[in-house]
Amino acid sequence: MRGMYDKVFSRYWSPYVAVGIAGLLSALYFGITTTVWAVTGEFTRLGGHLLQLFGVDISNWAYFNLVKMNGTPLDRTDGWIVIGMLAGALITVLLGNNFKIRVPQQKRRLVQGFAGGIIAGFGARLALGCNLAAFFTGVPQFSFHSWIFMFATAVGTYIGVKIIGTSWWRGKPNLKPFKKPAASEAGVPAKKRVNQRILGLIAALLFIGVVIFYFSTGKTMLAIAALFGAGFGMSIERGQICFTSAFRDMWISGRAVMTKALAIGMAISVLITFFFLQSGMEAVIKVAAPSTLVGGLLFGIGIVLAGGCETGWMYRAMEGQLHFWVVGAGNIIGATFLAYAWDHLGVYNALAKGWPKINLIKAWGAPTALIATFVLLAAWYFFSVWWERHYRFGRGLKTGEGKYVPQHSNMQ
Repeated sequence: MRGMYDKVFSRYWSPYVAVGIAGLLSALYFGITTTVWAVTGEFTRLGGHLLQLFGVDISNWAYFNLVKMNGTPLDRTDGWIVIGMLAGALITVLLGNNFKIRVPQQKRRLVQGFAGGIIAGFGARLALGCNLAAFFTGVPQFSFHSWIFMFATAVGTYIGVKIIGTSWWRGKPNLKPFKKPAASEAGVPAKKRVNQRILGLIAALLFIGVVIFYFSTGKTMLAIAALFGAGFGMSIERGQICFTSAFRDMWISGRAVMTKALAIGMAISVLITFFFLQSGMEAVIKVAAPSTLVGGLLFGIGIVLAGGCETGWMYRAMEGQLHFWVVGAGNIIGATFLAYAWDHLGVYNALAKGWPKINLIKAWGAPTALIATFVLLAAWYFFSVWWERHYRFGRGLKTGEGKYVPQHSNMQ
């Protein structure tokens, strides 16, 4: 039992296992609730609630009508997905004795993370979804907009990598001499380990109690959303799933483990979701418009500047990393500003109005759409394999003659 406990809570999982579980859960969640795993829509609603708290009338804001501001987060499945993800990640962290308050050595990182969070939040909602609804769960829905978003995010992360590589962004290096940690800091005392695990157990029991309460009072969908949210939170924390690293690491070091894992996880979700759609369920399709392209670019830039995507900052915040609480606040502000800009600044008319929702199954037929999606995911996977083998850190891509070409020469 101790060995199993350690495997689950004390050791990080293989990204392939964690993303595979997330892909499976994502498809099953759609099959049960007819909606998809998403978070930034709820961030936008939370921003709307905060505006209302300060007396702002948002009843005529078109974007809030689009995302349906009904009730509170406790009354919405999306709200419980977010709450469940945070709770699941926190419970897992505590049970693994991994919680620790961490503050960036360079305080400028807090400002940079906040700015990156705003850009990412704005871009995600401009595209009507982040790395989840417009990517990880969008591709299995056979929504063409997801492929536009994926391409734009890849380009955006490359631009973001160029920005964070500049001296003005990095700032002056920290030249403080290394300070040997005190004996009490070098290892976590047994008492502290026990306390964290006890807190984790208490948190888990409280969360289970809430789920049972919702089931017993007939709020079945909210209970299911809470359970799936906890499953998502546990898998992303244990697998350290971060869409930022999936793209950023390729441009910086050539590492593509997370990229390959995401391709496999989405393939699992595509297959299961396809059967649900063929049984008569309605796909969740978003508009394929310039807003998707621009939103994806901004999202890609923002997540690199922030140091994490929407899923990444959520579990890292639960690990005690204060930097990502700031990123999360920026996300909410950016998403809320987009809600204002949507009609007040003419964003909808300029970038989204009149563009169609393209369902690949309806456009190409079910067999062709399924095969094409698998082919594209396979191409992405094998491109990642090729890139990983040919890229050498600090030198670029290896050519057939054994020479190295600088990365920027190939990417521009």
